[in-house]
Amino acid sequence: MALTSIIRPLFALRRRELDRYQSQAEQLQMQVLGRLLQKAEATEWGREHDFAEVSTYQQFANTSPVNTYEDLKHFIDRMRQGEADVLWPGKVRWYAKSSGTTNDKSKFIPVSKDGLKDTHYAGGRDAVAWYLGNNPKSRIFDGKALILGGSHAPNYNVRKSLVGDLSAILIENINPLVNLVRVPKKETALLADFELKRDRIAHEAVKENVTNLSGVPSWMLSVMNRVLEITGKDNLSEVWPNLEMFFHGGVAFTPYREQYRKLIPSANMHYMETYNASEGFFGIQNDPSDLSMSLMLDYGVFYEFIPMEEIESPNPQVLPLWGVETGRNYAMVISTSSGLWRYMIGDTVRFTSTNPYKFVITGRTKFFINAFGEELIVDNAEAGLAEACRQTGAQVLEYTAAPVFMDGEGKCRHQWLVEFAKQPESVDEFARILDETLQKVNSDYEAKRYKDITLQSLELVVARKGLFHDWLASKGKLGGQHKVPRLSNNRGHIEEMLTFNK
Repeated sequence: MALTSIIRPLFALRRRELDRYQSQAEQLQMQVLGRLLQKAEATEWGREHDFAEVSTYQQFANTSPVNTYEDLKHFIDRMRQGEADVLWPGKVRWYAKSSGTTNDKSKFIPVSKDGLKDTHYAGGRDAVAWYLGNNPKSRIFDGKALILGGSHAPNYNVRKSLVGDLSAILIENINPLVNLVRVPKKETALLADFELKRDRIAHEAVKENVTNLSGVPSWMLSVMNRVLEITGKDNLSEVWPNLEMFFHGGVAFTPYREQYRKLIPSANMHYMETYNASEGFFGIQNDPSDLSMSLMLDYGVFYEFIPMEEIESPNPQVLPLWGVETGRNYAMVISTSSGLWRYMIGDTVRFTSTNPYKFVITGRTKFFINAFGEELIVDNAEAGLAEACRQTGAQVLEYTAAPVFMDGEGKCRHQWLVEFAKQPESVDEFARILDETLQKVNSDYEAKRYKDITLQSLELVVARKGLFHDWLASKGKLGGQHKVPRLSNNRGHIEEMLTFNK
């Protein structure tokens, strides 16, 4: 009997449990909050914020502040030094290293044993449960999973404590039985040198019957192209004829969709987006016909949301899940079983449904352009690029954008730096369509572009092949969860990148 048919009933049980998301959302979330508070009431944070006395959401909101990483950094650093019972019970030995804070310093996100079990691994389980439910003919476990991972390193001098990419932490702690159905081998997956790792992964993977992929689209694409170089094949369906699934996350899939379709021309290929961050596993695209994701309600994560129009307010409105509306942009706030309390993760989302709760990621609280009141977010950028690609046949590999505050003629505009996998016949036409689409999807941008009074037409600079790869390499940020900043409200990143564009 094939392995998939043996395993399928185990996932079917969980699949039926997920139906509760439709009718019991508030109840599930309050149960999560209760578990978190009870578990952490004897910690330093729990004592300081009277967790033992909190029995309602409003009490929790009244007694606990909303926090940024900078607010929790001191506590986290003490935990990294080996101190127990600070933000979460016991000693937390694993820390996911994540970029994106002040002065390009890294964040060190605690990952507890509880967080691994009830959130991160739960997300992987449920992604498979939904996929098998949607695809009764799947044979996903009859071959190997190609899973990309990052690397880790010792944490200070604390015994058995490590820091690294979340993917490396997951691989290091995974059930040994999973290694029977995955490639590459553990030693390869955890290599720090991405160029060496990519080559070894490709050589190991071509020998296997790979049925599914998991990873960040940009880094997986690099591995896939190396596989084709090694084999001399035209596409991956010739290498892995039973390949049927790509579980992807970390960056928006839109710029890569056409490239994947070209590389994997099989009609049996499926794609599922997941929202798996260093801080937790939050969403799964459970319906292949709907690009939005289901919010995972019974993990070790309690959710709150701040309307984006209030994000700069000293006392912003903070809403529980049952207070959100469809069509509005929110900054996400989480409390987790790794000790992040009312933590602003930095991502923005928009709900497409509240029964069940489904959403799309719209960007980052720090990744936007609002230099002239245009309030351009990543969601707008992805829509504009997708339309420009559709009309011109182009394929975008990577991009970033930033404002030009004033040129030699006193004019302002947005500058886009774009690396194409397939360049359009006319770059000017691509830029025109992009600009017009941005005006259609963003009324503030449209208003600022009116008669070129505030903003001129955007400027598009074609990036040389490999520019973004080289820039990330210069930062020591190849592979793992590292990604290119899409939109910036200042010119710091793009000026650095332009120096590489020679």
